[in-house]
Amino acid sequence: MKILLGLSGGVDSAVSAYLLLKAGHEVTGCFMRNWDALANNDYLGNPTIYNDQCPQEKDYDDAKKVADKLGIPLLRIDYVKEYWDNVFTYLIREYENGRTPNPDVFCNKYVKFGPFLDFAKHNGFDAIAMGHYAKRVDENGVAYLLKSYDKNKDQTYFLSQINQDQLSYCLFPLGDIDKGEVRRIAHELDLASVMDKKDSTGICFIGERNFKEFLKNYIPATKGAIVDVVTKRVLGEHEGAMYYTIGQRKGLGIGGIPGEIAKGWFVVDKDIKQNIVYVASGDENDYLYSVGCTVGQLNWISKKPQLHKVYQAKFRYRQADNLVRIIKLDDKQMVLEFVGNIKAVTPGQAAVIYDGDVCLGGGIIDVIIKK
Repeated sequence: MKILLGLSGGVDSAVSAYLLLKAGHEVTGCFMRNWDALANNDYLGNPTIYNDQCPQEKDYDDAKKVADKLGIPLLRIDYVKEYWDNVFTYLIREYENGRTPNPDVFCNKYVKFGPFLDFAKHNGFDAIAMGHYAKRVDENGVAYLLKSYDKNKDQTYFLSQINQDQLSYCLFPLGDIDKGEVRRIAHELDLASVMDKKDSTGICFIGERNFKEFLKNYIPATKGAIVDVVTKRVLGEHEGAMYYTIGQRKGLGIGGIPGEIAKGWFVVDKDIKQNIVYVASGDENDYLYSVGCTVGQLNWISKKPQLHKVYQAKFRYRQADNLVRIIKLDDKQMVLEFVGNIKAVTPGQAAVIYDGDVCLGGGIIDVIIKK
């Protein structure tokens, strides 16, 4: 098959290219540029940190070295506008509303499986491929998204908003191997630019940075009170309620209180209108736990789940599976009942439903239901 591969400048997509070539496919790499670092003044004034080259350009150079080494062509396409319109503005809007979004989920839906897939279709490619750790299995004309062999790296959580058509056009070469094998293959091929390169973290296509400082470029900081949710005492001052997330412990600036046993303080709620961050003491306090949630922006990849059946769910990446029941379901919303209380479920994050290893899809958490 003629395949267009997202070649990111990392080791996973590099080894994916090799595995596709080994399987006899005709592979073209494509580097997606989705964030304009210069226009957004991201790296100006930091020449020492970034060695006079923004990380995205370094990634392109690494991708080009891989393409040259493997003997495949490399395209470079800008999706800056699409990313800004459909992913980044969504991220900012969610933070302004006091929620904690996961932009990688929508980056897949609106960029990697959106205009990138459209480009592939319009230019005669039979399929696209990604360096995601995930599997696709076809049965009776239906494509199913399954967890990868390497459960520690499984990325189906981030793919929960793609649809059946998008999945049916995509291959996942890393679905049956683990990260250690990926590194071994890269060393065997002497892919020097990526074989020991650390995994990317941070926001999809924007990368690693002090996230609070980054957000201040787009959302003005307004200081407010950090309040003990139990006693209503003011314990300190925050830099803006939207910058904090449920379950957060670091960065609160709350020291020990004389006469009280130090258990650590955790964000348990926010009032955006009043600009208050509520905290509670100890990581086992009741305020961190919930018994259910409502979920909107639903998307089902292969089939809809059944009411009252027990499924597994993830409410953040790499979280252990949680048992849930769907007690209400229509086209716009579902209500989940947790089988056991769950800690730090957060509005704005993805709620992803699994039936064993099959990722059914999911949606975005709207409201947390407490005891």
